[in-house]
Amino acid sequence: MRSPTGASTPRSASPAIAPADMLLFAEVVREGGFTGAARVLGITKQTVSERIAKLEGRLGVRLLERTTRRLRMTDAGGAYYERCAAIAAQIDEANGEVLAYQAEPSGILRVSAPALYGRRYLAPVVARYLLEHPKLRVELVVSDRRVDLIEEGFDVALRIGKLDDSSLTTRKLGESHVYCVASPGFLRSHGDLRPSALGTARTIGLRVFETWEVAGVRARVTPALVVNDLEMACDAALAGVGIARLPAILCGDAVREGRLCVLFGGEATVRPVYAVYPSRQHLPPKVRLFVDALAEQIEPMRPLSARQTAAAVATARAPRRPAKR
Repeated sequence: MRSPTGASTPRSASPAIAPADMLLFAEVVREGGFTGAARVLGITKQTVSERIAKLEGRLGVRLLERTTRRLRMTDAGGAYYERCAAIAAQIDEANGEVLAYQAEPSGILRVSAPALYGRRYLAPVVARYLLEHPKLRVELVVSDRRVDLIEEGFDVALRIGKLDDSSLTTRKLGESHVYCVASPGFLRSHGDLRPSALGTARTIGLRVFETWEVAGVRARVTPALVVNDLEMACDAALAGVGIARLPAILCGDAVREGRLCVLFGGEATVRPVYAVYPSRQHLPPKVRLFVDALAEQIEPMRPLSARQTAAAVATARAPRRPAKR
């Protein structure tokens, strides 16, 4: 704003009032005096009196009339109390909402997981989690692409194998055991395979060229069938197309039922399984409880037993029975 001569005139600035002093004033009025407010706030009566006096000094107006027996609000004090009490109520409401949120998780939990593990591992966890926490909603995105948790707004992700982002908080959930498997019919047709023969064997893979390491032998593999989905690779192995590398979570039932055989003495490639999330500090209950639920779901992470792999090998080597006439 400028004066008629063109010079700028200073604006009247509001006095610097600490919100804590406004809340203190509201507490004094609610408790009916300095003594009650001091008791509620855990400070001395003298401190309360001094802070109210300083508040009145900054405002330039008397808020309370003091007598030896009681306090009485002035007209200005009454109007000021209404505002201060409203602020105090909003603060109490905000704190209450956050505390309730901490006690009973609510809102949306966004989870990312590889397709196979999302279907086979996370689905039962999510179902129980939602039943236990009805105020929550879950958005589960299954994709073999590793998402950026921060940029894409995910709360937690499931990761298999080596981690590439050291800034994330991790919790190891278990291990994925990957086996070389094939159908009994395929093995009867192709004989007793060894790891050194993988380079020329018919295989099923996820890439045009792959390197497989089994029992200390590294082999350059050119799959006869390339797919982008492990469940399709399992179906192909069951159909006798070739050898596939499959995790126990996927091939376990077929091995136990004798429809797939574990090769190379049951040698497994072990890959760690992690839950990753942005930060450990002030971890929201919805994330903490979900990660705890994941850690409890360890059954699918267990390797195939030695008895199961041995039975599968025996099935593969069993001679074909002649058809009855």
